[in-house]
Amino acid sequence: MKYIIRLLIILWGINSFSQILEPVKWSTEVKKISDAEYNLIAKATIEPGWHLYSQNVPEDGPIPTSFIFAGNANYLKKGNTKEEEGHTIDDPIFGMRIKYFEKRASFKQHVKLKTKPPFKVNATVEFMVCDDSRCLPPTEEELTFELE
Repeated sequence: MKYIIRLLIILWGINSFSQILEPVKWSTEVKKISDAEYNLIAKATIEPGWHLYSQNVPEDGPIPTSFIFAGNANYLKKGNTKEEEGHTIDDPIFGMRIKYFEKRASFKQHVKLKTKPPFKVNATVEFMVCDDSRCLPPTEEELTFELE
């Protein structure tokens, strides 16, 4: 019995010291432009001290933020996903000029409907975040846009 209690205490201690870092939280929004056109908006909320990279970064730099919208007979993508202005700096970690976002970022994808709502558009966002001393591995997150 003492062995089991000791094992549980050790496992609890190890678990309490491990930390899963998730410095970016994603949310979605849909804005109607007309009866047949909408903007699908992905919003990133970024914890203080972290930054999220742009969709456009130099070669040999960090993994850029990218969106993949699942094919769907209900809509057509119009153009590329647009992003806010952000900050461009000489990044000391990668040794190059890179655009990134702090605190929050918003990305918009314009779509034209082929059918009437309601329906969902599923997407995946891949992104990378860094703070001043480290970078986390690229992460993928599923997004759902509900058109009503």
